[in-house]
Amino acid sequence: MRSLLLVTALLLALPPVHTAIAADSDSQPVESPRDADYENGRKAIEAKNWKLAIEQLGRAAARNPDNPDIHNYLGYANRKFGNLDAAFRSYRVALRLDPKHKGAHEYVGEAYLMVNNLAKAEEHLAALDGICFLPCEEYTDLKKEIQEYKQQHAKK
Repeated sequence: MRSLLLVTALLLALPPVHTAIAADSDSQPVESPRDADYENGRKAIEAKNWKLAIEQLGRAAARNPDNPDIHNYLGYANRKFGNLDAAFRSYRVALRLDPKHKGAHEYVGEAYLMVNNLAKAEEHLAALDGICFLPCEEYTDLKKEIQEYKQQHAKK
């Protein structure tokens, strides 16, 4: 009983650990100070300024190479800008860092459709099906993109 009280007292004396949910991810990294380049990169994405987003997110990735969200958004910006090789590299890094990153699975699946690789897009849809307990937005969006791709290519 005395040991239990001692352990409880020690645990209560420890400072709380703060976590934040990463965007489009199931992982919970330790909260870190805001990165201005990351925030500005996301704003540039919202403004569809792909070149600026790539610059900002590239700087953020250089400082935070283990952040899968940065790599996911960097892949997104590169894909939208037309740099598919760079986009695939960024998505690979994001998924290596967080294999359950829903956003990276959705976006890389969309990138595979751009290069006419339906099989790889469907692999990422299957991965999302396993990751999402219920159908999630990323699964629904990629499934819709795949259906549209199939309809467009069935006409040819």
